[in-house]
Amino acid sequence: MLFTQLDKYRQTGLLVLRLGLGIMFVIHGFPKMMAGPEKWAELGGVMGLLGLKFAPAFWGFMAAFAELGGGLLLILGFFFRPACALLAFTMFVAMFMHLSKGDDLNIASHAIEACITFISLIFIGPGDYALDSKIKGKA
Repeated sequence: MLFTQLDKYRQTGLLVLRLGLGIMFVIHGFPKMMAGPEKWAELGGVMGLLGLKFAPAFWGFMAAFAELGGGLLLILGFFFRPACALLAFTMFVAMFMHLSKGDDLNIASHAIEACITFISLIFIGPGDYALDSKIKGKA
């Protein structure tokens, strides 16, 4: 009975999920973005595991941008699905990196869980309390 009553708060639940994940990814991505080209090259070197050995600083910048910018877009619910796709890919690469270097699931689990969450959110959408929904409603 109590849990079925919560159905009317589904949109609020999506908002809480978007805000929580968005804030955490902004916090996670901001130091990477501010670290500069040396850190970006270190981060982007992971793409070599996928066969992309060129321009590691570019790939590292894109990972930092995906976390910081994607987090902001999640918070706003703006370009929500493309942001989730970028974040899912970034977390897939992080998961692949952890598993390829022999880390156990306790280490890789954050990236795996985030990847699953972002893929799910691509299908679910941002909810009613999002800029995408407001813009779509006015179109």
